Amino acid sequence: MDKAKEKVQRFRAREQRILDAALELLLEHGEEKVTVEQIAERVDIGKGTIYKHFISKTEIYMRLLMDYEKSLTERLKSAVATAEQGDITAPARAYFESRMADPARDRLFQRLEEKIIALNLAPEMIAELHALRNSNASALNRVFERRMEQGVLKKVPAYYYYSTYWALVQGAVELYHSKSFADVIEDREGLMEFIMDVGVHIGDISGRRGAGQTQQEPSSHSTHNPSSTPGSSFG
Repeated sequence: MDKAKEKVQRFRAREQRILDAALELLLEHGEEKVTVEQIAERVDIGKGTIYKHFISKTEIYMRLLMDYEKSLTERLKSAVATAEQGDITAPARAYFESRMADPARDRLFQRLEEKIIALNLAPEMIAELHALRNSNASALNRVFERRMEQGVLKKVPAYYYYSTYWALVQGAVELYHSKSFADVIEDREGLMEFIMDVGVHIGDISGRRGAGQTQQEPSSHSTHNPSSTPGSSFG
């Protein structure tokens, strides 16, 4: 490997360490208390080195938000392809598993985005984030529309499904952290699994769903072969 490529790799690796450290500190202390100095100390670099990668703390936060949304985008692309092969619940599972895998992180990112928007700190990056999110919503809406045409899902405006997905995740994340429900919920992970299962199968009118099973693509020349719905771990 030549020196130029090696330098670029070291630069990118250090940048990722900065992002990882920022996320760790945000989860530990909250966005109001984290400073650039703390991030630099966690990575064991000088404060000035941080600014070789990011112009501000807000840019670090926006990179965390964008990377999160890009990860979801990649999972949805793969899931849509899987749905075309027969597993029609794959996109829903990808959405719920991605967003509910770590409720603390998802809740943190919700707060960060709301505060950045409220203070109008990074309008161009926020616009880019929303464009990516809208693209994900459109991809899911196309899946919903096709399933409604096939008689698998109840016919409603497609955005009802995506909006319900969003509402379920938002509510689940808040419930996960709710002090009011702390004495009521004995198994938070089990509850998250249950909410996700409800979301994955919402609107199903095919009458073919079995307990703990996924549906397969309807076909005139194949038999239905259900498989277990994989779960996910929660933070």
